[in-house]
Amino acid sequence: MDLRQLEYFVRVAELGSFTRAAAALDVAQPALSRQVRLLEVELRQNLLTRNGRGALPTEAGNLLLAHGRGILHQVARAREELGRVRGALAGRVAVGMPPSVARVLTVPLIRAFRERLPEASLSITEGLSAAMQDSLVAGRLDIAMLYNAAPSAGVALEPLLEEELFLVEARGGGRRDAPSRAASLRELAAAPLVIPSRPNAIRTQVEAELAQAGLKPSIALEIDGVSAILELVADGAGKAVLSRNAVRTSGRPDAFAMRPIGSPRLRSRLFVATSSQRPSTLTQQAAVELLQRSASRLLAH
Repeated sequence: MDLRQLEYFVRVAELGSFTRAAAALDVAQPALSRQVRLLEVELRQNLLTRNGRGALPTEAGNLLLAHGRGILHQVARAREELGRVRGALAGRVAVGMPPSVARVLTVPLIRAFRERLPEASLSITEGLSAAMQDSLVAGRLDIAMLYNAAPSAGVALEPLLEEELFLVEARGGGRRDAPSRAASLRELAAAPLVIPSRPNAIRTQVEAELAQAGLKPSIALEIDGVSAILELVADGAGKAVLSRNAVRTSGRPDAFAMRPIGSPRLRSRLFVATSSQRPSTLTQQAAVELLQRSASRLLAH
């Protein structure tokens, strides 16, 4: 059994598509299809059911997928152990972060990663928590930072920190605003909100908190993207619910006034997530440690 063929099959089965797998592996789709077919011929089993929507593993395919993940993990661990003999960890680590976190952590994390793991490679992707959790389960990400993640099959969660959420509005007339009192949930419900569409973690949390108080949010605009939301808030289109870091890294934080929300204060929880189906390699474990240290130093208040 060829390891390359096994890797190709596992990636197709995880992503559910030859097209997506070819892009992720950076190989031509005909070559990928040919190698997977050779594996099926060798094993005398149909491993994938191909249809117009993609490719799904058969019963035999699911069995090989479980074994294949373990085999590929063992190969990665063997390479890492050999790397340790010469004093270095190697391999590739794919990390997903929310945009507001990525703006703060990307440069410091890459700097620390290069210093600590010079023979390994790091890729960082920005995305919404729900999409990144799907990517983690599918194997496109090794580590993800997720807001308000709920326990789910295939994902291991470790609490990282809590961020307070604020009601953000344009600062009036360039004046220096006095410290603001907290906004009540009733005030939050009455505010015209510029907020991401579902299933954004903050949107979900705001709706849940208001629902517990028998209230509904007043949605002025649905916009996916912190920068666009803040531009609209600065233009007077409404108010936003964001963390301090999101405002601080906006490029012009002095343009906004922030009020804490509720009593007790409204907070968003940030988790480090890894796959529970694929044991982490030593390189991935080292990357998680670097991520935790960087986040604790740069994001905590």
